[in-house]
Amino acid sequence: MGRKVKLTITESNCRSGFHKKGDEFIIDEDKTICPPMCVELWHYAYPYVWALINGAESDSSTGIKTRSNAVICPDEGRVRLLIEVIDE
Repeated sequence: MGRKVKLTITESNCRSGFHKKGDEFIIDEDKTICPPMCVELWHYAYPYVWALINGAESDSSTGIKTRSNAVICPDEGRVRLLIEVIDE
């Protein structure tokens, strides 16, 4: 069974109204190619998704390693996305 990553929209003022706060997407390394999200946000999120699915950890501001990361939309930061590994 492959690793899964959850993407959660934590804040949204999306210009197109495409993303809403609380929207969630599950990325399964064995099944999912791309979630139904705008290409600009996915472009920024994908490197973090790929790294986390492949076992990477991020440094937090407290110095503790985490299996999550946050991404801000390139359109003036209108959407914020939390990416985190989920264990099932």
